[in-house]
This record gives sequence, C-alpha cells and structure tokens, in this order.
Amino acid sequence: MVALVPAHDEAEALPATLASLRAQTRPVDRVLVVSDNSTDGTVEVARRLGADVLETVGNTGRKAGALNQALGAVEAENVLVLDADTSIAPTFVEEGLALLDGRPDLAAVGGAFRGTPPRSLLEQLQSNEYERYAVQIDVTGRTAVLTGTAALIRTEALADVARHRGTLLPGPPGAVYDPGAITEDSELTLALRTLGYELASPTSMSCTTELMPTARDLHRQRVRWYKGMLDNLRAYGVTRVTARYVGQQVMIALGALMLMSLVVLTALTVAVGTFRFVPFWLAVGAVLVAERLVTVWGGGPRARALATLVLPELGYDMFLQLAFVRACLLAATDRDAGWHHVQHASTAPAGT
Repeated sequence: MVALVPAHDEAEALPATLASLRAQTRPVDRVLVVSDNSTDGTVEVARRLGADVLETVGNTGRKAGALNQALGAVEAENVLVLDADTSIAPTFVEEGLALLDGRPDLAAVGGAFRGTPPRSLLEQLQSNEYERYAVQIDVTGRTAVLTGTAALIRTEALADVARHRGTLLPGPPGAVYDPGAITEDSELTLALRTLGYELASPTSMSCTTELMPTARDLHRQRVRWYKGMLDNLRAYGVTRVTARYVGQQVMIALGALMLMSLVVLTALTVAVGTFRFVPFWLAVGAVLVAERLVTVWGGGPRARALATLVLPELGYDMFLQLAFVRACLLAATDRDAGWHHVQHASTAPAGT
C-alpha cells in the first residue's frame, strides 16, 4: 500500500496532507511525494516530515506524466493517489481496502470530497456545491468521476489500463495515465469503465480539499474541468460507456440555455411592467428551494442560510455555466484550457 502525493510548489499545504496520512487507522506502507518541477521547499518539507521523494525528470505531461513516472518506480498491490492540498478522513484507507477486498469487481474507491471551512461567500457557494455532490453520490450510489483528490486504486487495474493504451483506449502505449489529458481523473474513469471495472465513492470516505479563493481562480478551474471532460469524450467517441457522459454534457448545455433564457425573460417582464406572481410557479419554486435546502443540510447553518436566499446560488450557477460555455468554445477551436496553480495568502488548511 503506497500513497502517491503529486505536488507542484505545495510546501505550505503538504504538512496537513501528510499528517492526515499519519493519522490513518490502517497506516500506508510508504508515502512517496512526487515533486513535479517545484520551485519552493516542497522537497525539503516532504523529507523533513518522513516521506520519500521522487522528483520528476523532463515531465511535460502535467499531473498525469508525474504519476506515470511515480508508478514506474513503485511496487504495491494498491496505491492511494492523494493531492498535496487534500486531507483524508482517518478511516479512509481502512474503509477503502475493506471495500476492495470484499468486491473483486471494484478497480478503485474514491473519496467524497468537501471543501475546507469557507472564509468568504464564494467559498461557501463552492462548499454548498460539494455538499450536494456528496448527497448525489450517496443517493444514486454512482461514481460519475473517480476524483483525483483522493482515490485508492488497484495496481492490477492500472496495469490493465496501460496494456490497452493505443488500442482499446486512447493514449500512448504503456502509459497508465494519458499525458495528453488535462483532467487525468475523468480520463482514467472512462478508461476503467471501458475495461469493465466498477468504481465506488462512499460518503464516509471523505476528503477535504482547497476551495478557490477568487472568482478568476474558480473560473479557470472549472473551464479546465469542463474542457477536460469534453476532450476525453471526443477521444473515446460515443460508446456504451460514454453515452451517459455525453448526455450529461448535453443536459448541462440545455440547463445553461434555459437558465439564461429565464433570467432574460424575467428581466424583460419587469422592465415592461408585465411581471406578476403566479401561484403555480410560486409552488414549483418553493419545492426547488426546499430541495436545495435539504441537500446542503449537512453543511451547517451557513450553508442552509445561503441556500434559502436562492439568488446567490442562482448567480453562482450562471457563473459555472459561463465557464462551461467557454470550455465548449475552447474545445470547438481545439485550444488548451491551460493549468493554473493557485496562490493563497495562507494555505494552511483550516480545521484539518
């Protein structure tokens, strides 16, 4: 059992991440921090805290390339891929291994990610979004994406992926992660599902990751996420596995169109003086507000208060949809979304 922690200039975030690994009820056998072109004290901090360090050589494949180099240097039955800015629950490894031992069909177990304690309205909006995503996983039992923040994966399944690259799967032959993918987690999800493996993400296996501190950081993050999935789906084409994901992208596009149309039409009716309240639509709106409130209930009083206000989350949804529109434009013109390293005024995660 080896923990791989890919890191680029994460000297300040690493202590909390490594502390969460030391606190596991089932300790990992080795911690390997994969420093990818770091220019701060990432290497020194990792070694001081007892982790092994691998510094990438000539990597141009971003996180995917760094992980490929690390996987070539370790031998283990299972690997835990953990982002350097993420902390996991103390029972994460124990629960994940128990699931893998009990279900041979499972290739990997991912975490249900949540944000660090919000310090602003923007961060609270993201926290509410993550809370709803965890509820969705819990209710449906379906792992849409094996999150790259924290995932426990069988190396046997990863080797199977590497064997099928260049034939059944896109990507260079022999590579576990496709270095051409800007969202390596969603690409690996498609690869594993294409090979017939199952995935799981129990909500009890929680992981806490950083929230984007500014609107610019959030926009760039989401454009990369959306663009990455669009690129991955284009590489795989429409198959039995990808059909569901293609449908999700279509629904996101339709949702963006409908929400923006609703806002424009409402503004026009107000402007010309024809706006009026209709009891039926007020009742429908009340149901939607109740749903949004219930799905963030576990986030605490601040999450519930924000959900009740409705309008801030409506604006947040529109903000995310604009990011999706930009990602579609980048995908249509075959331009790269790029990679953005977030700088925090203070990166020490609160409450970890």
